[in-house]
Amino acid sequence: MPPRRRTPSVHHYRFRDAWALPAPPDAVYAVLADAEGYPAWWPQVRRVEGADDISGTVRFRSLLPYELVIAARESRRDPAAGILEIVMTGDLEGWARWTIRSDGAGGSVARFEQDVDVRKPLMRRLALPGRPLFLANHAWMMRAGRRGLRALLERRDPGI
Repeated sequence: MPPRRRTPSVHHYRFRDAWALPAPPDAVYAVLADAEGYPAWWPQVRRVEGADDISGTVRFRSLLPYELVIAARESRRDPAAGILEIVMTGDLEGWARWTIRSDGAGGSVARFEQDVDVRKPLMRRLALPGRPLFLANHAWMMRAGRRGLRALLERRDPGI
C-alpha cells in the first residue's frame, strides 16, 4: 500500500526501523510471513488468531497498561521482492510493511515501516501528554521483537 498524504494529527504515527539479522533473507522472510508464530518470539505480540489465509486478529501489549487489538489483512506477500504488507483496522488504522534484503555478508536487514492513526479511545484522549510515552513504548516493543527474532534465527539450524 503506497504511503498516503496525511494532514498532521496528534493521532498519527509513522515508524521506521531496520533490524540486522544473522540469517539469509529467505529464512527471515519465512519467519516474518508466519504471523501466527510471532507470539513465540515477540513477547509483546500476545495473540494472533487467523480468520482465513490472509486475515486475522492481533493483540499487542507492551509496558504501558493497555492492549491494542487490530484486524489485519494481508495486502502484499511477495517472497521474490522480500515484501510482506498488511492493512489494519481497529485500535490502529493504517498499514505496516516488512522489506527483507541481504546484508551482503550472509545475513539480512529487515526494514519495518508503519503508518497508522490511533483509534483506541484512551490513546486518543491522552494524545498530547501521552505521545512521548507511546513512542517510548513502541521503541521498547521493537527492541524486544528484534532481540526475539535474532535469538530465534541464531537457534535455527542453518541447513533448514
